[in-house]
Amino acid sequence: MSTVHQSGTFRLGDRIVNRLGYGAMQLAGPGVFGPPRDRDAALAVLREAVAQGVNHIDTSDYYGPYVTNRLIREALAPYPDDLVIVTKVGARRDDTGAWLPAMAPDELREAVHDNLRNLGLEALDGVNLRFMGDGHGPVEGTIAPELRVLADLQRQGLIRHIGLSNVTAAQVAEAQDICPIACVQNLYNVANRADDALIDMLAGQGIAYVPFFPLGGFSPLQSTTLSEVAARIGATPMQTALAWLLRRAPNILLIPGTSSVAHLRENLAVAAIDLPDEAMAALDGIGNAAG
Repeated sequence: MSTVHQSGTFRLGDRIVNRLGYGAMQLAGPGVFGPPRDRDAALAVLREAVAQGVNHIDTSDYYGPYVTNRLIREALAPYPDDLVIVTKVGARRDDTGAWLPAMAPDELREAVHDNLRNLGLEALDGVNLRFMGDGHGPVEGTIAPELRVLADLQRQGLIRHIGLSNVTAAQVAEAQDICPIACVQNLYNVANRADDALIDMLAGQGIAYVPFFPLGGFSPLQSTTLSEVAARIGATPMQTALAWLLRRAPNILLIPGTSSVAHLRENLAVAAIDLPDEAMAALDGIGNAAG
């Protein structure tokens, strides 16, 4: 039996998914741009993830662009009944690979239809509305005009569940007056704890929280404390950081990405790690020091 199931499950909209999922971003080429370095390896990672019990895949048509969704379709279609594919809209790539906002109503509608076509679906399980914000942090302001475009597509039956990415607690509250919100995807990890209160609020509402950059992103997590705790529990520092997230709150869903089957298995092995209280306390101290 796959160790993925040992990490438990949580609700994503009206679906139940294993808390250890998979993020497809790294399947595209360098800089998340262009084709994968090794196409066969990319397909193998996707197939192995599903074989190991992963039933939540995070993707976007602006990865590549169009690369990861087409790989997912080639590797996994016809899709298993329990597989939940969540995509993102709100950005586009130019010819150099730069990330640009794409929030106009026509751009959002086109992005949804592109995702449907490239994934080979008649309806998207989930669509996260991704705001560019300030770097990788959110900026306050109304999100209603953009969200209403997705809510209209949801009423048309093209989107089953709507999520938000790179948003504040006030924006989540504003969004919930427009349509149900199935998940929030923000920057969060053991060293970056700005969303602690938001995570707890969402947990109380039964809403999933999906941290992006769970391992630090472009600046991988490094600390003496993390290394020491990892050594004590017999895991790698990155496995330890993921295990902390799983224990931090029951509504946290993980989507670590990789282009390697071996690294995928290492990530999924986190499901079997049981962090003792003293390890959690030590790791909590990283965020408190950083904050």
